[in-house]
Amino acid sequence: MEFQDYFPVWEKLTSVQQQQLKGSAISRTVKKGTVFHNGNLDCTGLLLIRHGQLRSYILSDEGREITLYRLFDRDICLFSASCMMRSIQFEMMIEAEKDTELWIVPAEIYQSIMQESAPVSNFTNEIMATRFSEVMWLMEQIMWKSFDKRLAAFLLEESTLEETQVLKITHETIANHLGTAREVVTRMLRYFQSEGMVKLARGTVEITDGAALEELQHA
Repeated sequence: MEFQDYFPVWEKLTSVQQQQLKGSAISRTVKKGTVFHNGNLDCTGLLLIRHGQLRSYILSDEGREITLYRLFDRDICLFSASCMMRSIQFEMMIEAEKDTELWIVPAEIYQSIMQESAPVSNFTNEIMATRFSEVMWLMEQIMWKSFDKRLAAFLLEESTLEETQVLKITHETIANHLGTAREVVTRMLRYFQSEGMVKLARGTVEITDGAALEELQHA
């Protein structure tokens, strides 16, 4: 499938705009673990994911990470083109969680088309609203939900994404997603293990009682 098959409002563009967008889009493959957008230090451009999985996160002054949201097939990332959004004041990083195929559209090209096209402008606003809602949901989880519930929800989400009960993930990686210390994750996982919900081994967390995790998540 081509670029136009992945861009949601393609048919609402003029032929000139279509040529500009498709002609400027750069196809790229990003290997798992690559951090390819580094806050306001660079303006990568708009990202349109063909296949794969990205993670958007921020860093605290102490170097602690917390995942804001994830991006999957057909998702679009606007914050990687932060230079076209002058009001953005926070430093956001983007990392490939899996080998990812994507297109990069230069920020100036997308911004020009957005200014000319009401459908593209409306679509962009919808994406911004969606991402804002996701970040607000995350803030609510951090502020009002206990860590055991957040960890249970994360493990269940990972299991669904990876389609397996045996998660190849370190305690450090989980801590980075959830914005906490590795030691906190380890203590809680050991508690989960003592309750028969998970089984721990080096580099893996096996979910042994998904129903109990589900019940904990919604308790």
